Amino acid sequence: MNIKVFLSGGMNESNWQQEVINLVGKDGYVYFNPREHLLSKSNEYTMWDLFYVKNCDVVFAYMEKDNPSGFGLTLEIGYAAAMGKRIILVDEKSSFDNKFEQKFKIVRESSSIVFDNFSAGINFLKNLRNGISTL
Repeated sequence: MNIKVFLSGGMNESNWQQEVINLVGKDGYVYFNPREHLLSKSNEYTMWDLFYVKNCDVVFAYMEKDNPSGFGLTLEIGYAAAMGKRIILVDEKSSFDNKFEQKFKIVRESSSIVFDNFSAGINFLKNLRNGISTL
């Protein structure tokens, strides 16, 4: 059985979503990558995102330290949490921005597990397939 993963987070130049796919691999995983839908109207991409959050097994959410807001990620985590989805949050921004950290605590608390760096989140996601990591 494949683990269906929704990739939640910023859409900046880093293309972190492809990095997740490359590092974790496709064997045993199916990815729902918002970067690939190419929708530009907010009502369309919001519907797409929420549809795939609903249909995933795990949300891998990445709050990069240079993400200007995290509004979309916050919506997706809240929706996923309300549906009882497993949420892996990588929050790099809170350790650099105290004001952000205070406001983002509710998102961290809504997640199943939180990491402060990308590599740790990737390793956890990789190990889900092997039954080593559990949520």
